[in-house]
Amino acid sequence: MPNAISLNYIKQLQRNTRSISSFFNVADIPRVSCSYCSAPVNRDQEDEQEYRDRQKDHEPKEKTEPSICSPARIRKLIASQTDPLLAKEIFDLASRQPNFRHSYATYHTLILKLGRSRHFSLMNAIISSLKSLDYSISPSLFTHIIQIYGDANLPEKALKTFYTILEFNIKPRQKHLNCILEILVANSDFLRPAFDLFRAAHRYGVSPNTNSYNIMMRAFCLNGDLSIAYTLFNHMFKRNVLPDVESYRILMQALCRKSQVNKAVDLLEDMLNKGFVPDTLSYTTLLSSLCRKKKLKEAYKLLCRMKVKGCNPDIVHYNTVISGYCKVGCAADACKVLDDMSSNGCLPNLLSYQNIVGGLCNQGMYDEAKMYIKVMVSKEFRPHLSVVHMLVKGFCKLGKLEDACEVLIELLMHGNVPHTETWAEIVARICEEDDAEAIGEAMKEVVKVEIKSDTRIVDAGVGLEEYLMRKMKSRSRVS
Repeated sequence: MPNAISLNYIKQLQRNTRSISSFFNVADIPRVSCSYCSAPVNRDQEDEQEYRDRQKDHEPKEKTEPSICSPARIRKLIASQTDPLLAKEIFDLASRQPNFRHSYATYHTLILKLGRSRHFSLMNAIISSLKSLDYSISPSLFTHIIQIYGDANLPEKALKTFYTILEFNIKPRQKHLNCILEILVANSDFLRPAFDLFRAAHRYGVSPNTNSYNIMMRAFCLNGDLSIAYTLFNHMFKRNVLPDVESYRILMQALCRKSQVNKAVDLLEDMLNKGFVPDTLSYTTLLSSLCRKKKLKEAYKLLCRMKVKGCNPDIVHYNTVISGYCKVGCAADACKVLDDMSSNGCLPNLLSYQNIVGGLCNQGMYDEAKMYIKVMVSKEFRPHLSVVHMLVKGFCKLGKLEDACEVLIELLMHGNVPHTETWAEIVARICEEDDAEAIGEAMKEVVKVEIKSDTRIVDAGVGLEEYLMRKMKSRSRVS
């Protein structure tokens, strides 16, 4: 094939989508001079844009363009193909051209294109052909191949790729090892092969690092083999592999799942003594476990220590403890935790207030709950309908209909719409009251508030009408 081919021909080839074989067939390529005047143009058949394209094609700069059949051009052509089989055909046709040699980048591109489209037999054939060539193989190629097999859920082939690396006289890297371990342990049937590779890795010139140990420890913890995970953790120190925060967290989470929260706290102390700063997830794990075990004092103490130990408590930590106190009937203590939040630079959110209101209502502390409802809506939080209903129903049961109406007024003024059941609850109580006149005045205040189309008071009104009709009929019978 000539070393220089008119770019005009290339563009015609792309526009007319001629066959791939003609692209490489020298006999099919017309002789086109680089001189503009020697390339006649039929302007009656071409539009203005194509005419301008032809002018550019024949400018002198064409001499600086690389050959169409250069390895760089072939690689770009292969990379641009959406059909991997077409890319493979281009590769094969170019390979048959005299004195042509693909670049390693072309092999790399085609291998990944075939692998990602699950044409594994074609991919492996090209990989095998690389063994007889004197290319410098990039280790990253095998990292991609391993990940391709992982994405295809083929752990056995991913493991085989590790040994393929050795066939190319390439020293496996820790990235290869960790990638394969991640893929293997994701399938419980391959936990043992993963462990075997982990233990034998040093024979192949690669030593497990902290991430390798963490992968295996997490896998054994999730498999319920906590003792093996602990053995690996202790083995790290013997191998001069320094554990990290994640190493400790993996064990703490496993201990908490086993309800061994005291051991998890001891592990935290050991972590702190060794100079590690636990991350927020480690604290969340311990706080949640302590609250589930109803060890609220220990949880609150740990919450207070966090900032001293270099980890500022966030909203998740505070809400965990608040929820724990409310669940065991200690809403007053939960209120204290809520007060601590602002002083530590953490603002309560909707969940914080809803936990408090729900906890206070469960203990019959409706007046305090009403106060927090007012704080919520003043901060433009929209309380859940169930929380509002719980508070209104509580006031109604105690006969404090004025307070119930006051809650509704507060909600309506801030654009919050109570549920139909909440309206029905309070309207029914008003109708049962002997002193209906006094309660009626409070209800008028509710009605004075601007009620939107979705307020749902109409639904409650229908029930009220039926209730009043029945009551009137019963009175007429008595008289």
